[in-house]
Amino acid sequence: MKLLKKFQRTIVLLLKLCLFVSLFAIFFLIFGNQNPWLLRSSRTAAICMLTFVVLGGAMMSVYGGYRIGEYKSKPIIHSLTLSAFITDIITHLQLCIMNTNANNNATFRYENPELLLLVMLLQFVVIVFFAYFGNFVFFSINSPEKCCVITSSKYALNNIVPKIRKYKKQYVITDMILYTDNRLFDIVNRCDTVFLYDVPMSTRTMLVEYCYAKNKNIYYNFEMCDVVSLRSRTSILDDKPLVASQIKGLTVEQSVAKRIMDLVISTVGLIVTSPLMLICAAAIKAEDGGKVFFKQKRATKGGKIFEVYKFRTMKEAGSVNRSVTSDDDRITKVGKYLRKFRIDELPQIINIFKGEMSVVGPRPEMIENVDAYTKALPEFSYRLRVKAGLTGFAQIAGKYNTSPKDKLVMDLMYIEQYSIWLDIKLIFQTLTVFLKASDSTEAFKTGEEYEFFCADDSSSETTETGIAEQDSASNTDTNTGTRE
Repeated sequence: MKLLKKFQRTIVLLLKLCLFVSLFAIFFLIFGNQNPWLLRSSRTAAICMLTFVVLGGAMMSVYGGYRIGEYKSKPIIHSLTLSAFITDIITHLQLCIMNTNANNNATFRYENPELLLLVMLLQFVVIVFFAYFGNFVFFSINSPEKCCVITSSKYALNNIVPKIRKYKKQYVITDMILYTDNRLFDIVNRCDTVFLYDVPMSTRTMLVEYCYAKNKNIYYNFEMCDVVSLRSRTSILDDKPLVASQIKGLTVEQSVAKRIMDLVISTVGLIVTSPLMLICAAAIKAEDGGKVFFKQKRATKGGKIFEVYKFRTMKEAGSVNRSVTSDDDRITKVGKYLRKFRIDELPQIINIFKGEMSVVGPRPEMIENVDAYTKALPEFSYRLRVKAGLTGFAQIAGKYNTSPKDKLVMDLMYIEQYSIWLDIKLIFQTLTVFLKASDSTEAFKTGEEYEFFCADDSSSETTETGIAEQDSASNTDTNTGTRE
């Protein structure tokens, strides 16, 4: 195992190559079986193969690629499946366009989707195999990292521990302590990985430097200075190495390109989704005869107020501005499914077309939430520096019950790292939301609390029992954030 660990990167690279070659071979061998010319030296074959390789690599980059050891198998399957299917469809479309030879057209019937469906099915089977096999190989070589969690309060502990415990093959928590514990350095020394959450900046800086000196892996939550560093670059002023963080907004060219992209996507979106929206409208009306659309005042760039459109998913009577909870009796039967798959958000395409929103950007918050969040987090107002959007980091990675601070950080990450390419990546990544609908629509709820403990406090048997008991506990941030 020690020898295998030394060649771990090579093994992962070989698995990636085998996966990609398998996907490539399935596509071209199946289509080439009926069209031998596709496997011979020809301009069409060369261009189509190059398209598959370049586009496939780009899509894997967009969706995170084959990140075994970092992600669980299911998210890897979701990402690779979307990457492969988009690559297949576009390459197949190119084949249809380039296949203009009369003899080829006589035998290669693109009007029948069976071949493409067969390719996708076989590729899906291969992806599932490589996702589970890859993680099996990785975790056979690597044992879970022993980690400690250092926080400033039980509230902070209850926020971070459930997230870590979702990755049991990656991490095993041996200690959960306050940053004021006098055994702090001894605990860090015996761990492989250190998680810092809501620790004061002075202490965090000291611990980061200590972990760096001791070759310890370290994770810590974002603070405003970390957000500012996202737009920073190294600079040498004469002979002084400095970190340069310059204020910058969207250039005129970026603003124009972003608006053109919004207009094109919203126009196509309205045309493509209009049948689905008509079906949703009919279902909402048929259930209780109430209004189809829900309109609410929201804040966008510069604090400008506009009315956001959504499909109504709650009962009209008694539907007040408060957070959605598990089994909320205000949600209608139709609304339950609309919310699960985020279909209730579709009417916001109209807001995008009108120029009130953008496709990508921070979600527009209720006026009441903007005031409340800004009082608790003054930095919340920074997200109003750009136009509100339909999707973004917070919508792709977050949930309905993600804390306001975490949503704020993800929104600021987008603002500080903005580029047209980032917008394109986030638009593609939005498709993953529909594959994890039950997680992303998780409502606000409370759970059991975690307790601080140290491996030195009891025998190993008692500690393992305590860890096992806490594995069954769950806790979710109880900060509010209203959808409707």
